[in-house]
Amino acid sequence: MGIFIDSAIREEVKKLTELGLIIGVTTNPKLLAAHKDPVKEIIKDLCAISPGLVFYQLTKATIKEMEKEAQEFFALAPQKIGFKIPARTEYIALVKKLGKEIPCAITAIFSDYQTYLACEVGAKYLIPYVNRATRLQGNGINLVRRMRAIVDRLDSKAEILAASIKTVDEAVNCILAGAHHLSMPYDLIMSLGNHPLSEQAIEEFNRFIAK
Repeated sequence: MGIFIDSAIREEVKKLTELGLIIGVTTNPKLLAAHKDPVKEIIKDLCAISPGLVFYQLTKATIKEMEKEAQEFFALAPQKIGFKIPARTEYIALVKKLGKEIPCAITAIFSDYQTYLACEVGAKYLIPYVNRATRLQGNGINLVRRMRAIVDRLDSKAEILAASIKTVDEAVNCILAGAHHLSMPYDLIMSLGNHPLSEQAIEEFNRFIAK
């Protein structure tokens, strides 16, 4: 199990890598578009900083174009690059074309049947949008639970990387529901170790130290 930072900001990735809190990075077109630097340059830099996989989301319109895009980005850092592929039948099928040597994650999963197909084609990661599923469908945590049931039933090696997480409680509930990994923004990751009562206890200890 591990935490991925959902960010394209080099400084955030560097900080959490130094703290030893993350195992990798997830990005998406929106995060990358917020920067003026060329996308390939950003991804290459993130790969150099990250302790593990850096996920880049394929953006081209056709399967042939996506396959070419994947090869181009994979060449930037073959040991570090993974690809997020949007959950659509023909896109999911791309996993087999790319081959076992390229880590692929099916992203924007909102159903158990998408999960099933992703497992069948050999996707290594499954990314549900938990908070968005709760807002639009009623229960994103239950989606994670059903996804894990499918993964276990198929004896699949696919791992659930829960994303679209907005609170620390939602993060923990994803783990309890069966997620293998979490993808979260910098601020949320930094808040995981904090609690008002812990701060109160620390202040009390510090008063004794001062004496």
